[in-house]
Amino acid sequence: MDKLNNIVLLIQHYLADYILIILLLGGGVIFTIRLGFIQIRGFKAGWKRTFGGLFSKKGTAGKDGMSSFQALATAIAAQVGTGNIAGAATALAIGGPGAIFWMWIAAFLGMATIFGEAIMAQKYKHVGKDGHVTGGPVYYIQAAFKGTFGKILAAVFSVLIIFALGFMGNAVQSNSIASAFHTAFGIPQIVVGIIIAAIALFVFVGGISRIAKVTETIVPIMACFYIIGSLIVIFANFKEIPYAFYSIVVGAFKPSAVSGGAVGATVKLALTKGVARGLFSNEAGMGSTPHAHAVAKVEHPVEQGFVAMIGVFIDTFVILNLTALVIITTQSIPTGLTGTALSQYAFSSVFGKFGNVFIAICMFFFAFSTIIGWYFFGQANVKYLFGKKAVKPYAVLVSFCVLLGSLAQVDLVWNMADCFNSLMVIPNILALFFLSSQMKELHDDYYHNFLKNKKVK
Repeated sequence: MDKLNNIVLLIQHYLADYILIILLLGGGVIFTIRLGFIQIRGFKAGWKRTFGGLFSKKGTAGKDGMSSFQALATAIAAQVGTGNIAGAATALAIGGPGAIFWMWIAAFLGMATIFGEAIMAQKYKHVGKDGHVTGGPVYYIQAAFKGTFGKILAAVFSVLIIFALGFMGNAVQSNSIASAFHTAFGIPQIVVGIIIAAIALFVFVGGISRIAKVTETIVPIMACFYIIGSLIVIFANFKEIPYAFYSIVVGAFKPSAVSGGAVGATVKLALTKGVARGLFSNEAGMGSTPHAHAVAKVEHPVEQGFVAMIGVFIDTFVILNLTALVIITTQSIPTGLTGTALSQYAFSSVFGKFGNVFIAICMFFFAFSTIIGWYFFGQANVKYLFGKKAVKPYAVLVSFCVLLGSLAQVDLVWNMADCFNSLMVIPNILALFFLSSQMKELHDDYYHNFLKNKKVK
């Protein structure tokens, strides 16, 4: 087991620190240039579509898909997870404040990538004989690579995402909730696990309508709760805010010049940890969120592309940024703590014992919403591989993984989840490279034809 774990760790090291950074950053640069900096030009449209008449966007999700806002909420449910609390803290602990600057760069480029993912998912979404709409990378992977090779690549992607997110990933999320509640309230982890698994199964069996209803309700609540709590801590240390931004920018290029930073941090560490954690947090290019954006009911694929970009913005520039500012303004990095423990220490410096309770509540919202989102993504691929009859057994298996995950942390399972997560990026990003000309065509059609026709009407 130890040997296998070491092999998995070695593979993950080369994937996360080298291959994926090249592929995802390279893809982000290519899509940004080819789409004419769409993340800047389309930001206003995305913001308006997401928040303009927010409550009126709620609708009933069914076999024909879900509303644009529900699709975004489902995507954000998966994007905003424990990585926004533990991942940001780990990047700061190892790479110093400068890691956050590189998270910003990764997120900016990732907004163009996720725009491309969303519009390709919309273009190639699948409508079954029964009228059920589904979609995801498996369909545009086959469009990019014709014949047997495309089918094999799509199948490989499906297997990877089912295990990486549906099974192993959800076990990790469950463990985060159980551990946080045990620390804050002393509740046995098995009790927490049973409760989470039961609630999750109830949501799963309700299908797309229940999943959409839960995500559109829980995502705004969890975001507001975390934002308010974080702002209280940040403004309690408001004198440190200017220095926090100074340390982020300067620390990106000269970590040694930033006092109170991570011991031994270098530019390479700041860059690799910042980019890696940023990319894995917002999931741009990973092939997960397209499953949600594919089923959005929109008039033109580009409309959902705009909305998808806002998901990355909320995940990184809002939620993850707040975690970073809480840790930096409370001067918590020199404690030597990392992950969730570092975030707990930072919040407790202002909230006292309530800091652990606050993190436990946030962990529940963040991790449980991720469980729902990741189940939905895996479900689409289970349907693709085995048909509708396999959905119920899959729901039960995921709930069982949620229960098992709450009991103990198994390093091999945790590391394999990361490794599978990384591997599924490769077929997805390669397909997007091959489809970049189609992205451009859809983009141009929206601006040159769709908008003009809409104005005439």
